[in-house]
Amino acid sequence: MVVAVEKDATRDVGAAPVAGAEVIIDGSRAMLDEKWTYWQGPAFKSALPIKWKIVEDPLADGKTVVMTDDPVAAGGRYGSADIVTKKAYKDFRLHIEFLVSKAGGNSGVYLQNRYEIQILDGDKTTHGMAAVINEKAGLYEAYRGVGQWNAYDIIFRAARFKDGKLTENALVTLWFNGQKIHVNQAITKVVGGPNSGVDGGNDGGRGITDSPQGIKLQCEGHDVRYRHAWIKELDLSEANTDVKE
Repeated sequence: MVVAVEKDATRDVGAAPVAGAEVIIDGSRAMLDEKWTYWQGPAFKSALPIKWKIVEDPLADGKTVVMTDDPVAAGGRYGSADIVTKKAYKDFRLHIEFLVSKAGGNSGVYLQNRYEIQILDGDKTTHGMAAVINEKAGLYEAYRGVGQWNAYDIIFRAARFKDGKLTENALVTLWFNGQKIHVNQAITKVVGGPNSGVDGGNDGGRGITDSPQGIKLQCEGHDVRYRHAWIKELDLSEANTDVKE
């Protein structure tokens, strides 16, 4: 059965930054060093400056992109060389584009350095491409495949608390290559333990704390490339991420 999904070309590859957005990846070393750093979690093994490389865009002559290349992450040692924005965010819209260079390529986009939107070539499960990891599978058919640019366009609302206790789970609406594939999907935990992200070691990942955190990109020893990333801070007072921003 073919499932109809809403489409929006303005959220696909090449989407222009909206008014009020901040560019956080432009393919330059200067911006990488200015706006990003390593996440120095319990499995961290690298050292500043960031070892990720600036390389040519394989599909755009004369342009450069960021490549997830750090030798300490060889063999899939997640958490050993992940990078995170120096700025922390609460609610936001994030647009980011990625290219998986080889079959089985693996990385991930972490919202608030907690919740992973998976990048994993060849996997259609709840642990696979465009999944809200281990909570909701993505739409694999929207993926353009190895060697092609893909785009995540994300509206995220942080978890809410009262008197220090969680009252509302984080929510996400995700557009994958211009197709809306997750709508107001609740995210209940940090998957992967303490090496995966902030709060991963708290109560099996369910002990979320009330703190904004940065956008994190995962280094798993694979050649995955990023470009054209921008973010706009939002204030989503209502529990709804299916909004026009």
